[in-house]
Amino acid sequence: MVNPMDLPATRLLRRTMRSAFNALPRDGRLAVYRNFVDCDPAPTGRLVLKIAETREELEACFRLLHDAYVSSGLMQPQPSGMRVTIYHALPTTTTLCAKYDGEVVGTLSLIRESVLGFPLQRIFDLNALREKRGNIAEVSALAIARRFRHTGGSILFPLMKFMYEYCTTFFDTRHLVIAVNPAHIEMYESLLFFQRLSQNVVENYDFVNGAPAVGATLDLGTAPEIFRQHYGSKPPKRNLHAFFTEIRLPNIQLPARRFYTTNDPVLTPELLDYFFNVRTPVFSLLSERKKELLHAIYDLPAYRAVLPPIVRPAADGGERRRHRRFSVRCPAELSLRCGVGDASRVSLEIVQLSRYGFQAHAPIEVPIDVWGEVTVQLGPAEVSRIQVAASRVSGTGFYGFRLGEPDLVWRKFVTALYGSSTQADLQNATAFLNDR
Repeated sequence: MVNPMDLPATRLLRRTMRSAFNALPRDGRLAVYRNFVDCDPAPTGRLVLKIAETREELEACFRLLHDAYVSSGLMQPQPSGMRVTIYHALPTTTTLCAKYDGEVVGTLSLIRESVLGFPLQRIFDLNALREKRGNIAEVSALAIARRFRHTGGSILFPLMKFMYEYCTTFFDTRHLVIAVNPAHIEMYESLLFFQRLSQNVVENYDFVNGAPAVGATLDLGTAPEIFRQHYGSKPPKRNLHAFFTEIRLPNIQLPARRFYTTNDPVLTPELLDYFFNVRTPVFSLLSERKKELLHAIYDLPAYRAVLPPIVRPAADGGERRRHRRFSVRCPAELSLRCGVGDASRVSLEIVQLSRYGFQAHAPIEVPIDVWGEVTVQLGPAEVSRIQVAASRVSGTGFYGFRLGEPDLVWRKFVTALYGSSTQADLQNATAFLNDR
């Protein structure tokens, strides 16, 4: 039994230790944080990490997030008992969850850039980051169940590893951005080596009930080497380099993809209606501009009945539908005829495609308006061969290509993309691709 007289003494001890910790030089505080790393390289099989895709999983994530934010003063209690934002409604947002014995005990959301931008761009300038190569994703909506917050990172570190692995192998993300309370920023700087977007603290961030915030970013391309330098020689439970880049956790259930797409949308019309109309008023509170953008994103007939009505249709809605582009990460090889019997080959990485063209990055210069044949790996077992010509270059190695007559594989795949809004839709719609 705890002696009640011990509680004031314990609180005093904690305050004294916290004061002593804060009195350390900044480099000393960051080193102390790193010494407390506890990343189990073999977590219990009772823990499962996956994308939240069912109504039950999503609702459990939103409830966990609501309770964590309310207890931290980051939002007011809501009648729904959930924290749901318009960013959760986007097909470019993926919500990850940690389940322990089948119960959701941890969650975070990864928000890829869309026509709605990022939550933190309201208060932080991302222009310099956008000039660098690679896609950006905001890490948002992080919450851990209360009973697991003081267990040495038993949920947090596996969830962070899931995020790292998903971003680097499935989500086509190079740069992570975060907006966190100033009291927590040194944890991200010390453990994961986030760099501040600005040294200034924003004193009133409306996205989290007016709490102060600091913005920071992590380059996933350079992170492995930084992790190696600081953690490579540490024992297994403190070696975040091995934990993130070498160890494979059977607890992680990465999505099964037939194609090299980069998003995993899960929201059916029924789920959108449930979370954003029935359980919360998110859709009804949108501005007219955001309603128009939402209709442009979900432009399939099945979604119109659940989307918020707009006063007038967007003037360029038809153009957006005709020229929709889809985010992918497909390796390809371009063969160009240079002369009689001679051909040059250029490796490409296709990052966007549509019915009539694609955008790709090339490591060397590609001639404009010269026709050749491209072999595209749409998925592990799906290959398309098409006559193409580069039509423009961005100056950073990105080229726009126009197609000749697309082959059957390309036409069927892109038609399926136009008619699908969830990853399950795409899998079902392309089941016939082998019938050619």
